[in-house]
Amino acid sequence: MSIWSPQDVARESVRRQAAGLTLAQVAAKAAEAARRERETAADARHGTRRRTGLPGLEIDPQPLAETWAAKHAEWRRIETLLETTGQAAYAPETDTAGTRWEREREDYREERLAASAAHRDHVREQRAAVSTHLSLTPAQAAALQRAAGHTGLTPEQVLARLAARVETGPGGTLSVPAFHPDHL
Repeated sequence: MSIWSPQDVARESVRRQAAGLTLAQVAAKAAEAARRERETAADARHGTRRRTGLPGLEIDPQPLAETWAAKHAEWRRIETLLETTGQAAYAPETDTAGTRWEREREDYREERLAASAAHRDHVREQRAAVSTHLSLTPAQAAALQRAAGHTGLTPEQVLARLAARVETGPGGTLSVPAFHPDHL
C-alpha cells in the first residue's frame, strides 16, 4: 500500500512532464489523458485486466483508472492555469497550487519517515531494556557450576548456550534438548 494517493502521483508526474510545454501541448496531453481515463474506467467497470507483456503479470484496472482520472484532472488544471495567466509555457515554480501540494506531500513524507525512525528507536530501546531474572535452586546452581567447571565456560556462558537452544513446546512450555555446553 502506498502512502500517496492517485492524485499525489498524478500531480507529481504531470507537473514534471508539463514543465516547458505550451498551452497547445498541454491541451494535447489533457486530451490524451481524457482518452486513457475513458479506456481504463471502462476496463475497471468490466473487470478487464490489462496485460503487461510479461507472462502472468496483469494490471488491476481500478487503480489504473483512478490514476488516469487524476492525471486528466491535473492536465486540465494546468491547461486552465496557462489559459488564465497567459503564460507562454508551464513553469512549475510559478504554479502556486502545485508548489503548495508538493510542499505538503514532502512535509508528510518527512513526518512519516520521522515517525518510522522514532518507532524503530522505541522498539530498539524496548529490546535493550528487556532483562532476565533467573532464580535457581541450590541444586540447579550447583549443576550449572559443575557444567561451567567441566567446560571452562562461565555460568553466564553456559546459560547463554542454553537460551540459544530453547524450544517452545505445546502449550508454550519451554525445553532445551540435551547438548554438551562446550559444543556449539
